[in-house]
Amino acid sequence: MPEDFDWEEAFAKVTRRGAPRLRDSKQLSAQQREVLYEHVVSHGRLKHAAAFVDAHAIDSIGIVNAANEAASVALTELSISAGRVEVLLDAGLRVPSKWQQRSFVRGDETIPVIALASIVAKVSRDRTMEDLSSQYAPYHFEAHKGYGTLAHRRAISRAGLSEIHRTSFCRGLRIGPKSV
Repeated sequence: MPEDFDWEEAFAKVTRRGAPRLRDSKQLSAQQREVLYEHVVSHGRLKHAAAFVDAHAIDSIGIVNAANEAASVALTELSISAGRVEVLLDAGLRVPSKWQQRSFVRGDETIPVIALASIVAKVSRDRTMEDLSSQYAPYHFEAHKGYGTLAHRRAISRAGLSEIHRTSFCRGLRIGPKSV
């Protein structure tokens, strides 16, 4: 993270009474995540990228390997030399060994740059799901962003799975007359 990025200022924009509190993206409201995301994007010197792995790949290689693949793709998109940076990751994530890296348990709650990466990833994913909502209207992705809410499960029950659904996450759901 560039030295001139003011983490406290960024969080003061979205927290009550301006008291910055380091939080994982899942602990922030959608509005707070959007404000922080825009702060990251508008900073200018804070490079960021988000990458996604499709549902078929996740089902084939598993969520952990898919997350590692997405992290590797995002690093490549940044066009940064591996020898010039240290990659800080949330526990369980790994990138290719050419990168100097450290992994932290609950890193998205305790390491500001990991928390910011979590926010960038979540906002990017949520925006992608909103964009897909018109193409997959029966699922109402704009409302739940593809997370396993009751409304989403009911939509799957009515409409079945689409090609963007991860069947590995849908085991046991009622899908029409059969279960996955």
